[in-house]
Amino acid sequence: MWFSLDLSLAGSSLFISVSLTFAAVIFLTYLFSEEKEEQSARRMAHTSLKHEHSDTMGIGKAIAVLTSGGDAQGMNAAVRAVVRVGIYTGAKVYFVHEGYQGLVDGGDNIKEATWESVSMMLQLGGTVIGSARCMDFRKREGRLKAACNLVKRGITNLCVIGGDGSLTGADTFRAEWSNLLQELVKTGSITVDEAKKSSFLNIVGMVGSIDNDFCGTDMTIGTDSALHRIMEIVDAITTTAQSHQRTFVLEVMGRHCGYLALITALASGADWVFIPESPPEDGWEDHLCRRLTELVVKNLGFDTRVTILGHVQRGGTPSAFDRVLGSRMGVEAVMALMEGTPDTPACVVSLSGNQAIRLPLMECVQVTKDVTTAMTEGRFDDALKLRGRSFMNNWNVYKVLAHVRPPSAKSGYNLAVMNVGAPAAGMNAAVRSTVRIGLIHGHKMLAVHDGFEGLAEGKIEEIGWAGVGGWTGKGGSNLGTKRTLPKKYFEEISNTIASFNIHGLIIIGGFEAFTGSMEIIEGRCKYEELCIPICVIPATVSNNVPGSDFSIGADTALNTITATCDRIKQSAAGTKRRVFIIETMGGYCGYLATMAGLSAGADAAYIYEDPFTIHDLEVNVEHLTEKMKTTVKRGLILRNEKCNEHYTTDFIYNLYSEEGKGVFDTRKNVLGHMQQGGSPTPFDRNFGTKMGAKAVAWMSGKIKECSRHGRIFANTADSACLLGMRRRALVFQPIADLKEETDFEHRIPKTQWWLKLRPILKILAKYKIELDTSERAHLEHITRKRVSGEGAL
Repeated sequence: MWFSLDLSLAGSSLFISVSLTFAAVIFLTYLFSEEKEEQSARRMAHTSLKHEHSDTMGIGKAIAVLTSGGDAQGMNAAVRAVVRVGIYTGAKVYFVHEGYQGLVDGGDNIKEATWESVSMMLQLGGTVIGSARCMDFRKREGRLKAACNLVKRGITNLCVIGGDGSLTGADTFRAEWSNLLQELVKTGSITVDEAKKSSFLNIVGMVGSIDNDFCGTDMTIGTDSALHRIMEIVDAITTTAQSHQRTFVLEVMGRHCGYLALITALASGADWVFIPESPPEDGWEDHLCRRLTELVVKNLGFDTRVTILGHVQRGGTPSAFDRVLGSRMGVEAVMALMEGTPDTPACVVSLSGNQAIRLPLMECVQVTKDVTTAMTEGRFDDALKLRGRSFMNNWNVYKVLAHVRPPSAKSGYNLAVMNVGAPAAGMNAAVRSTVRIGLIHGHKMLAVHDGFEGLAEGKIEEIGWAGVGGWTGKGGSNLGTKRTLPKKYFEEISNTIASFNIHGLIIIGGFEAFTGSMEIIEGRCKYEELCIPICVIPATVSNNVPGSDFSIGADTALNTITATCDRIKQSAAGTKRRVFIIETMGGYCGYLATMAGLSAGADAAYIYEDPFTIHDLEVNVEHLTEKMKTTVKRGLILRNEKCNEHYTTDFIYNLYSEEGKGVFDTRKNVLGHMQQGGSPTPFDRNFGTKMGAKAVAWMSGKIKECSRHGRIFANTADSACLLGMRRRALVFQPIADLKEETDFEHRIPKTQWWLKLRPILKILAKYKIELDTSERAHLEHITRKRVSGEGAL
């Protein structure tokens, strides 16, 4: 379907088209920048595992790991996790170099891996063990050679990291395994005893592909990093497009899946996007670039430039999300292999919301093929539904923001939007989405400057569609934000609400936004003007707001910390025998320290939620002392800024310096407010955009619900809600109900999902602990996706 282009708000125009690889994005340069995927909320969940003796369950077993098909950033993190967790369980782990070709050729292509052999891999793009397209493995003769090579080494567990083609090949290999062994015995290639010891083959897959085209998982390894590469280029192109009044057409990868194009369009504010799931007309693929050029140049008179990104999207350093995703999937893959039986079907480790799950491999492959079949047959509505709820929601939000203009009829309601607390990257994207969706609903939108203090002082102005143009890619808070709470300003705030006739309030901010809203709720009994619907959108680098697994801004801060740690590790590797102590932000919340520890490969991460003693510090020093005797002569320690009142960064630095004297040198870095700055990541842009859209949809309904005889009166618990991400969904929760879930003294939720990832951090750093998270991932069955709307936009 084609949508009319409206250039009235864009002096210059940037067209970004994403095509040949079948995903096309078109942007007009007033790029109303926007954000990336709740991504299934990225960002990430709970690795499963529960085993009474997890450090011995692999004794006598062998695992082979290979990467196949196109490379993707984050594959190395998955390989590293498979090797280290495999060794941790007592199993032997083998690299298979050059994918299936190495499996067929054998010899030096199959080598035993060591703990040190995967050091310094996390920050590398591509796959260090190589990948290759293999025609030999498609033939039975090739698979026969591969089986022989595995049997000779006693390998009965195979972990394959690749796309649907690679995983399908692995399933075929497993299905033929018994027949292949019989043939090998007949030809004398292996003995009967060897065949008995290798009587069945366990297969576990992880999806590594930047296209995110595999059904059954919310995100594939490499997708987030590819979006980072794309957005870096889009941000650069936008500046030159605005300077020269030009239209840019940008082509991104994606093959038969429009995910990269769609999320780029949302995260950058593209004016047009072409995706194969919803093409504008038949035959558009072959003539897209030519038609777009003619359309823009002839009909609009704008100068046009075309940029094809190509393989730059697959290169570069993996994002923090892809590193953590690869690590978590690698851990789960090893557990799935260790628990496998002859009756266990080949499975793929997937991410569903915040949960790591196992799905039957071929069920996922079949649904993935069904999407392509639906597009081939012209059933595009079915294709969109099969892509899943998240994809459909992204598409619906994009269509509204890019192609719907405010109606001439007004609702008569005034909505105010404000930022509260410390600035966080992605706040502006949430404000932009809130304002534009509000205008589309017919509301008058009011921008409140400087938080609750500005609300009390009447620092309010009407804001229109063009007023938030280009906000998506900007860091910080364009509205201005302060930590001031509203209680002492109730009188002034009530007067402001009355004078500006505010009917609803959307607050985008951190813990102060949460506590400030609670104060307003308490003030309702005294000030009737405060009885208006309130919606809080969590936005803070600390990720410490109750009621949500993720906050806007945390992903950007995490990537900043990870990039800094990469540089520091590089320095340490060059000088040898050096340990760095790095202090991160977060208040009492250890999210940043823990997740940065996973993504940067830290030796320890000290946080308030996981109490530690002087004995633990001593153990860490001894661990690093032993590490310096290996080939890996560097260490990285992360410390959350308020993890312990007495064991400060200076204390830990002095302790390590003294105890490591003669063995290693110690340096310290306090990252400070650089963690709050910078352009938002694709995730934070898209997350903010979707949160803003969802909040306005809820607010519109709530205002109508609370309207009586032309007045708004909202004093029920569900009239003041926090919009948060809970595992697989965005949900509205009454703020009053979240009080019991909150540790107000330390400004953190009482329960935090990411704490269950800490054992993985320690095991990957070679600490001997029991890997025992309270939940296990069981084999589930994929259901064909059906869209459940997130509320009318």
